[in-house]
Amino acid sequence: PDARRPWVILREVLIAFLVLLAFMFVGQGFLRVMNLSALSLQIAGGVVLFLIAMRMVFPPPARPAADEPMVEPLIVPLAIPALAGPSALATVMLLVSQAPERRWEWVAALTVTMAVCAVVLLLADRLQRLVGTRVLQAFERLFGLILVALAVEMLLRGAKEFVQQL
Repeated sequence: PDARRPWVILREVLIAFLVLLAFMFVGQGFLRVMNLSALSLQIAGGVVLFLIAMRMVFPPPARPAADEPMVEPLIVPLAIPALAGPSALATVMLLVSQAPERRWEWVAALTVTMAVCAVVLLLADRLQRLVGTRVLQAFERLFGLILVALAVEMLLRGAKEFVQQL
């Protein structure tokens, strides 16, 4: 319901923020326990980001709304993977691992980023009414292209690092 939407958005953004924050501080240890490398997380993040971006550029055909009942999201799909997916997890871990002395700067940057996400999600209906559906679709495709480029860059960096490790 429309009345619950702001609370759901804030809850999901908070969950995503806490997950990303946890990965900033204990992500390397988690990867060690799971026997995963930061490289595999970077490549997986690039693949997932690529798939999400391709859906933005080439959206699937719309399905009738009556196909499935509307349920309130809880963690999935808004908090994870939309806001705190593998690419975001890989990014925060890589930032902290490359410059651990700047950890508190990364926390501040993450806080600002999640606040902006919350504001944008809370204002999404108003923005859509203000600019119109066609303009939003154009922006979605444009940013999808940018995300494709970011995903390819993550994959290329991962591949380059993998080749160097051989």
